[in-house]
This record gives sequence, C-alpha cells and structure tokens, in this order.
Amino acid sequence: MKIKWFGQSCFMITSENGTKILTDPFHNMLGYKMPEIEANIVSTSHDHGDHNNIDAVKSDFTHINKTGVFSKDGIEIKGVETFHDKVSGAKRGKNKIYNFKVDGINVCHCGDLGHTLDADLIKEIGKVDILLLPVGGRATIDAVDAVSVMKQLNPKVIIPMHYRTKALGLAGFLFGKVDKFIEASGLKVKEQDVLELNKANINDYSGIAVLKYN
Repeated sequence: MKIKWFGQSCFMITSENGTKILTDPFHNMLGYKMPEIEANIVSTSHDHGDHNNIDAVKSDFTHINKTGVFSKDGIEIKGVETFHDKVSGAKRGKNKIYNFKVDGINVCHCGDLGHTLDADLIKEIGKVDILLLPVGGRATIDAVDAVSVMKQLNPKVIIPMHYRTKALGLAGFLFGKVDKFIEASGLKVKEQDVLELNKANINDYSGIAVLKYN
C-alpha cells in the first residue's frame, strides 16, 4: 500500500489493487491546501471544517462517518466512538477512530482523539499495524498522551499527524511540534514523502514515519 499525507489529519491510503481511501479531507484553512481529488472511500472522524470537506472529492465514493463494521471494495472498516476531549465530549463533541484492513494490514486513523484509551476501547479497536496518531495537543491529545495511546495499541509503524508545520504559518502556534512526540517516544524515526509498504516489509519500517507535507 501507499500512504500520502496532505496535512492535518488527511491521508490517502492506496491499496495494491488501486482502491483509494481518503481520511478527513479539510476545507482550505489553517494554511493547508486541499487539492481536488478522487477516492473510492472517504472517512470523516467528526464534523469540523478541518476534517469534513467531502466536496473536495470529485468522484463517486462511499462516505464512512458512523461507527460500526463496514466492507467496501475489499477494504474492511471498523468505526469506534471516542471523544474529542477528556470530558466525554462536553467541550468538543465525539470523535470516531477508524481501523481499515488494507492488503492484510490494519491501518488505524485516530481522527481528533482527545483522550487516552481504556481497556474496552483497546479491545474494540482491535489489532493495529499502522497508527495515524494526532500529537499536537490543544484540540487533541498532546505528545505525552500520544505516546500512551501508541503503547496501548502497540502498532509496528506510527505516523504522526495534527501537529505544527511551516505550512500552517501563524496558525501553527495552535499545535505542538512533532519533535516533542518523537523525543517522548524514544523510537527511531524515518522521514518519507510517501510511505510504501506491505506485509513482507512492514517490519523494515518499524518506529515513527514522519511524512512530508508537499
């Protein structure tokens, strides 16, 4: 599969047979630019403007924005309800974590997760091989809590998201830097333009994969 980052929490996950999964497309805000794009499956973790711009997708697609178990184009999807804050959604509402099984690999997108996980949530989410994890704090978990979630789900590969980049300009000060998460994790780091892996070579990418924003 291939995984490309468009900024914030938006990724394109492309399976070996060409099925395209787009996560949390955003409205042009905060400094990132959302290109017009095509996808087969689009997931939105919650209904905020930097996560729900499905109009950017210029193709027929299946929109996944609910909890439950789904199957589309050979992709198995599980949606699990969480919260956007540490007070059961009282401040920022609910958030959905999606675990996608793509080419036999479980890719878990945490959306704007705002808290660490309890035993029931860990069990419900299930096996995670690749974890797309917010690390920037303020509106999501911060670096320290992100390390806790990483340890709870025990993935092979962690891809940070929702953190400060140069593209954000002044808006970047709303978020922490990815460096804080890297330092707190103690894991090795590789920087990639696009992450390409499969079941045979996934262990070669173990640790943190920082995807460049282009």
